[in-house]
Amino acid sequence: MSSRNSQANKAAARERLRAEREAQAKKDRIRRQVIVGVGVVAALGLAGGIAYGVMKANEPDHWEKAAKAELVKPKNTTGDDGTTVVVGKADAKKTLELYEDSRCPACASFEQASGEQIKKDVEAGKYKLQYFGATFIDNAVKGEGSKNALSALGAALNVSPEAFLEYKGALYSKEQHPEETVDSFAKDDYLLKVADTVPALKGNAEFKKAVEDGTYDRWALEMSKLFDKSGVKGTPTLKMDGKKIDTPQTPEAFTAAIDKALQG
Repeated sequence: MSSRNSQANKAAARERLRAEREAQAKKDRIRRQVIVGVGVVAALGLAGGIAYGVMKANEPDHWEKAAKAELVKPKNTTGDDGTTVVVGKADAKKTLELYEDSRCPACASFEQASGEQIKKDVEAGKYKLQYFGATFIDNAVKGEGSKNALSALGAALNVSPEAFLEYKGALYSKEQHPEETVDSFAKDDYLLKVADTVPALKGNAEFKKAVEDGTYDRWALEMSKLFDKSGVKGTPTLKMDGKKIDTPQTPEAFTAAIDKALQG
């Protein structure tokens, strides 16, 4: 092999080596750029996710929005906000005030014992019933079942006073009333399931839509405010024309307490 060919081969080899090194260096630069790019995208994604989370956390929840929604008053109510709920014959001389929270276990026990007697007394004109709905358990043990059930009671009241009383009794029934810490009433499906036990509400499309749309959510909040202003601290609380009655534990004790209050 001539000296010229040998030098040419060496030069070609050096050129190939240089080209390979440049190609490898270019690959390394691209890889580093990709890694950096992915890191930037991930950081931006994380920052965006945090920002979105903060934004969602600062958005008003359903009930905060409901507090500013248009007030829809159920039929069969009176008062500026539709929060005066009186059931019974107009000529009944006395008014039994009943303060209850739908999630309250003591209210459930009272209703299971004396709810039917109250309905009979109201139908007979023995007294009128004024209802005050509370929602404080939602704050005490967390949840929204008290508010949601009160809204559904508004939908039942819009159907009729009788449907309201029947539905209230169904919500407090032994079969349907959940434990205080179980927020079943927060679910519309559950409230509608209970409503299916009330003939006036079963298959009632207007009632169903009102529950699912939260038509009376704002009304429920206004009712809760009325309870808060009443000065009553616990449920169930009974008053006859403003005078408190000790809550009886049996139907017989209830009737005796009512008869005594009616004479006072």
